[in-house]
Amino acid sequence: MSEDRIHLKGMMFYGYHGERAHEREAGQRFIVDIEVYTDLKDAGTSDRLEDTVDYGDVFSLVKEVMEGPGKNLLESLADDIAQRVLALNRVSGVKIAVKKPGVAIKGSILDYAAIEIERRKS
Repeated sequence: MSEDRIHLKGMMFYGYHGERAHEREAGQRFIVDIEVYTDLKDAGTSDRLEDTVDYGDVFSLVKEVMEGPGKNLLESLADDIAQRVLALNRVSGVKIAVKKPGVAIKGSILDYAAIEIERRKS
């Protein structure tokens, strides 16, 4: 199995996720980075989109989750994205980071809070 990867970094979305009521009411910005594991040899040889994973499709799946119904946890957002991306043809695995720049931690000064997950097709 190849460990070739497609990267989509710094995708920004406005969503209504979080455990606290004000997070779900006002919403906030989220940043998502994704690595899609796939074998890119066929696409490299053929130069045809149908021989790879269309990153426009990946972006659309991420957007659906991030701009969709609110979830409490970043972990839940990432897992939902992972399951959808793993369902695409040619995808063998995925690594996802979901970042929350406006994290509400009393007295905090930080760029963002984030989680990262990695999932593989079984």
